[in-house]
Amino acid sequence: MIAAAKPDLIADLASGALTEALADIAEDAARVILPYWRTGTVATTKADHSPVTLADQEAEALILSRLKDLYPDVQAVAEEAVADGGAPAITGDWFWLIDPLDGTRGFVAGKESFTVNIALVRGEAVVAGVVTAPATSTTWRSGPHPDGGAFRRRFGEGWQPIKVRDRPANPIAVMSHSLTDDEARRLASRYGCMDWQGTDSSLKFCLIAEGRYDAYPRTGPTSEWDTAAGQAVLEAAGGRVMAEDGTPFRYGKPGFLNGGFVAVGG
Repeated sequence: MIAAAKPDLIADLASGALTEALADIAEDAARVILPYWRTGTVATTKADHSPVTLADQEAEALILSRLKDLYPDVQAVAEEAVADGGAPAITGDWFWLIDPLDGTRGFVAGKESFTVNIALVRGEAVVAGVVTAPATSTTWRSGPHPDGGAFRRRFGEGWQPIKVRDRPANPIAVMSHSLTDDEARRLASRYGCMDWQGTDSSLKFCLIAEGRYDAYPRTGPTSEWDTAAGQAVLEAAGGRVMAEDGTPFRYGKPGFLNGGFVAVGG
């Protein structure tokens, strides 16, 4: 019996095969999560006071196992592992950022806006990412790196290309539900948006990527695994994510903690 060839990370990144594989993994993680949704799942509280459920933990275990099988030499930084054991030191040029269930509070409340996120970082730059929304059976991914565009599919269907829209005369922001109406209005207007819509999780990046909204400003704290996959999708679709000083949004920061940022479309 001839052993199967080992996947080549750089070649797979360039061809798009890497994010095809990540999409399959994220969708399998979604199938682990969905049996817990709207079934009275109870969350426990982590040391940082954020919630965690069995769905988070089981989805992360699946993702880590599958990534290890495909690309065993790439370090993984995953939300629940960090919560249990602390933030690791990055030891190579490449690493994964994994949030197995972004939007756990909404998930426990029975809302639809929770996601599975897997991203690949090289140095300080996110180079590939996949976001899956289990409740709507939808996945977004970046394509061949660096200029292969972005794509969306419903589970079991073919990929459709997506791109940001040109900035309209009346741009609309998509914002975190954690903001008050007054806070959201002030923050949206800072980026030229008089109207805004609230939603949770990394879906905000994907909704800009497919041309439904124009900006996502954020001042509150997030972790790198909350943003990396969505940033990869948005940038592949023609958008940008910038730190508050206007510089590109980078990764591998101390504690994997983000400062403020804004994600924008065309």
